[in-house]
Amino acid sequence: MGPSDGVVDDLGAAVAVRRPVGRVVSLVPSLTEAIAVTCPGLLVAATEWCTHPQELQVERVRGTKNPNVRRIGEIAPDLVVCNQEENRRIDVERLRAAGIAVWVTRIRTLDEALESMRRLFTVALDIAVPQWLEQAAAEWAEPAPEPLRAAVIPVWRDPWMVVGRDTFTGDLARRLGLRLVHAALPERYPTVPVAELTAGVDLAVLPDEPYVFTETDGPEAFPGIEVALVEGRSLTWYGPSLVTARRLLTEQLAHPLRA
Repeated sequence: MGPSDGVVDDLGAAVAVRRPVGRVVSLVPSLTEAIAVTCPGLLVAATEWCTHPQELQVERVRGTKNPNVRRIGEIAPDLVVCNQEENRRIDVERLRAAGIAVWVTRIRTLDEALESMRRLFTVALDIAVPQWLEQAAAEWAEPAPEPLRAAVIPVWRDPWMVVGRDTFTGDLARRLGLRLVHAALPERYPTVPVAELTAGVDLAVLPDEPYVFTETDGPEAFPGIEVALVEGRSLTWYGPSLVTARRLLTEQLAHPLRA
């Protein structure tokens, strides 16, 4: 069969997807896990950062920011899946210039994640909505607890970078009962001086990715403030982990290291 007509990705770009889709390259860890769990055998390559499912055995085409465009062309996939935030526009353009169909997702809220994943499977891959996606929607349907706690979520240190406005992680944080104190800043991931890191903060939430915060690396920067170590994948990935993320993160937030 030939390419499909009238198929557009999350950014509105027309994508000529060959049907049926049998070979997919994923350049986003969340999308890699989602496709591997839903369609075993469909993935032929992924990035070095694609760590889930742990048993995944496919060719690696470098990272999210430096994919091996030449090798991907040699693999000749039916579709490459990317994300507006995690991948570079220039790499998408190079892949498309090489005649490769590229589907780009845009995800900045939980609702966008659920709809984007639904479109990825039903429109791009032309398969049924996976059961885990329906389960994830149900898990996150309950309203956020009140009142919201003033929190900070660092994603890096030296310099300190934190989760700000218009981010998927920030939306999940709100649904978990957190108010990010740095969400009023213009940047989505602002760099914050150490002197401003703890101002107005009741809880510091330290994930284990992308920076690996631990009990001995991170909490010392928040003296007198409750610190919760959480699983970064549950807080930042928008694939099958969403099914268990709310319960896991709620439990981890309820047991901070100290006051």
